[in-house]
Amino acid sequence: MDAEILIPVSLFLMIFGIIYLYFSTRNRERMALIEKGADASIFLMGNNQNSLPVWKIFLLNFACLLIGIGMAIFIASIMVYNFGVDKGVAYPGTIFLMAGIGLLAGFFLTKKLDK
Repeated sequence: MDAEILIPVSLFLMIFGIIYLYFSTRNRERMALIEKGADASIFLMGNNQNSLPVWKIFLLNFACLLIGIGMAIFIASIMVYNFGVDKGVAYPGTIFLMAGIGLLAGFFLTKKLDK
């Protein structure tokens, strides 16, 4: 078998296996709860009317991440041209640091929005 075909086939099989395992496990858990006589409303607990839509949370966190990365590139260029820091250290270090700070800020903003 050619190596070129082996990689896409194995990727497809991995994705199919993960999806199959997720849905079959979820179905087994639900069937076990129904057999024990549990209330079916527990399956809908995450869909209450007061929660934020997932897309708003995603957009807020993604925006904070991009703002952090943009600020990191700006700070790294200042570090390289004004302070003489090596490019290989300044850019990745500040990008990871500011991206983490941006995601942390997005988490706190999301928590604040949820209240």
